[in-house]
Amino acid sequence: MIQMININKTFEKNPAVKGVNLTIQKGSIYGLIGSNGAGKTTIIKLLAGIYKQDSGEVEVDGAAVYENEQLKEKIFYISDQPYFFPQYSVKQMAKYYKSMYSTWNEGRFQKLAEIFELNMNKKIHTFSKGIQRQAAFWLGLSTMPDILILDEPMDGLDPVARKKVKNLLIQDVADREMTILISSHNLREIEDICDYIGILHNGSLLLEKDLDDLKSDIHKVQLAYKGDAPEDFHEKLQILHCERRGSVVLCIIRGNQGEITSAIKDTNPVIFDILPLTLEEIFIYEMGDIGYAIKNVIV
Repeated sequence: MIQMININKTFEKNPAVKGVNLTIQKGSIYGLIGSNGAGKTTIIKLLAGIYKQDSGEVEVDGAAVYENEQLKEKIFYISDQPYFFPQYSVKQMAKYYKSMYSTWNEGRFQKLAEIFELNMNKKIHTFSKGIQRQAAFWLGLSTMPDILILDEPMDGLDPVARKKVKNLLIQDVADREMTILISSHNLREIEDICDYIGILHNGSLLLEKDLDDLKSDIHKVQLAYKGDAPEDFHEKLQILHCERRGSVVLCIIRGNQGEITSAIKDTNPVIFDILPLTLEEIFIYEMGDIGYAIKNVIV
């Protein structure tokens, strides 16, 4: 289990992370999302042991991460811009990682060569951005990490490569209970693969929830009435957003679905539908609820 306990981190007197408490269970895929500059990359680098927190604890199974070489052997981090040694081929990078990770699995490396179909003797810097990212996954998964930390992992990958990578990640979670932390602005990708979500804003964790629970707590409702909506309609419900589209009213409402349904049916609408809500929509309305302008949200 990964834990961040009351973490604070400041750069040049500017707080990047403020009092963050975060828990990631073994074998889960945790999606960390947030507004630009929210502190996502700082959180990731703290968990990877690249940064040291100013205060608080960053632990894996009760052991501190920073400067813990034995623990870092179990962690692999793929940044938003994967780094490779200049002029190195995939084969040469594999030799380097083999010397660094006692968990290196040569059989896995050779098997993944057949899946990714890349030239392991070609210098990595000559690859396109998307191919370099595939090489990073190839090498990272060959170290057989217990924890895989990913920053914008699907950036630059074509649809076929994305499917390959997703399948490999899910397979490792299922087979080895590998734990994954993903930070991404592509919320559709996060929604496809993650089972737990943390929303970060201005260095603070707004909420941390199972994705299914998060979706069950906020609903998109479509309504229409013969005349105007009842005057006390808004008072009975926790409405995050409401807009009229012709004769139809579309509302985003927080709360229990059964209670929302009962309250709305009491108002005798002629049309009443609960529509599916995407993670992207949940994020936008959660952020709007704390006063973050929707027009500034990059997704």
